[in-house]
Amino acid sequence: MDKFIINGGIPLKGTVTISGAKNSAVAILPAALLADTPSTIDNLPDINDIELLKEMIEYLGGRVAKKEHEVMIDPAGINSFCPPHELASQMRASYYLIGALLSRFKEAAIAMPGGCNIGVRPIDQHIKGFEALGAKTSIEHGIIKVKADKLIGTHIYFDVVSVGATINLMLAACKAEGTTILENCAKEPHVVDVANFLNAMGANIKGAGTDTIKIIGVKEMHGCRHTVIPDQIEAGTYMVAAAATGGDVIIKGIIPKHLESIMAKMSEIGVIIDECEEDLRVRINGRPKRADIKTQPYPGFPTDMQQLIAVLLALADGVSIITENVYEGRFKYLDELKKMGVKAKVEGRTAVIEGVEMITGATLSATDLRAGAAMVIAGLAAHGVTEVTNVHYIDRGYEAIEKKLSQLGADIKRVR
Repeated sequence: MDKFIINGGIPLKGTVTISGAKNSAVAILPAALLADTPSTIDNLPDINDIELLKEMIEYLGGRVAKKEHEVMIDPAGINSFCPPHELASQMRASYYLIGALLSRFKEAAIAMPGGCNIGVRPIDQHIKGFEALGAKTSIEHGIIKVKADKLIGTHIYFDVVSVGATINLMLAACKAEGTTILENCAKEPHVVDVANFLNAMGANIKGAGTDTIKIIGVKEMHGCRHTVIPDQIEAGTYMVAAAATGGDVIIKGIIPKHLESIMAKMSEIGVIIDECEEDLRVRINGRPKRADIKTQPYPGFPTDMQQLIAVLLALADGVSIITENVYEGRFKYLDELKKMGVKAKVEGRTAVIEGVEMITGATLSATDLRAGAAMVIAGLAAHGVTEVTNVHYIDRGYEAIEKKLSQLGADIKRVR
């Protein structure tokens, strides 16, 4: 298994370009299966989850041609509604194939989704929506089975705000008969990105980015060309890395609107952010300031940034409080960071972090995607050598993270 060896204490300096959004891409590839003709998707991140989806689509009978950050998906040959269980069980976003295949075949069977272990992430809102559209669902031997004679548009209210359920029901409802109204929807930028892609293929979706989405079913959809939006969490990761190391970094190829909650909180912490149309310059003078963080659905502070900004707060002057309102199991990484001298105490959904002036290198084991990235940032900021294992988690969501960091002056190497 690969691991990262990091010699810390070097301020990051230079320019980094942000890749396409993972959370958009892993939904857009399954969405391409709704068309009758090929689609071309560019600005894809070169990450493991994209490779897994490529393999699953090919297994189903689709043709996938991938070149660097672009992929062409021809769904004409799709002849199966059952992706391979060993692949589907490796990633959370495999559940988007349910909505896509249900829309295409009125049937889908897929292994319970895997991914990062960050607490309970039920798919009950997905199932509730599928059943409201007229499907019958069951879970047998770890396989989710969904089948419908036909899908009929209806009114669906999500009991909790869920990005996955919002996108999956958009996929399922695109070709349903009549009109579907989704209420209490997630508003994240990648929800809008997926809706824009579906509309470009001929769907009729209005309201994405608000809490109510209206979908008028269509009979046919066609291929199109689409560019994936920049990854707001990757951008936030490099913002935190720049600040935690006392560096000065220009982050290119972003949409500042998507980063407003992150920029607001980092400014409160004392990070200096100069904003341009598609770029940010991030730097800091002296130690970070303490702050309180509460994760919320978009446009609130993202749960995916919680572990990352915790590293900055661990070095801050004062005591900070993080309240995790989305995933209750997302503080496991703090036990690893304590090996570096981080002072933190967890009580339920709240973590109290007492800032220290210095942390030191240690051997750490990534517990999930964002936790792994947080450990890399901690290693960059620490004195001495840090070893981060289980980097396969990091590879699920970050394209060539060690190469991008090296270009900013970091001393980081991937070894086997």
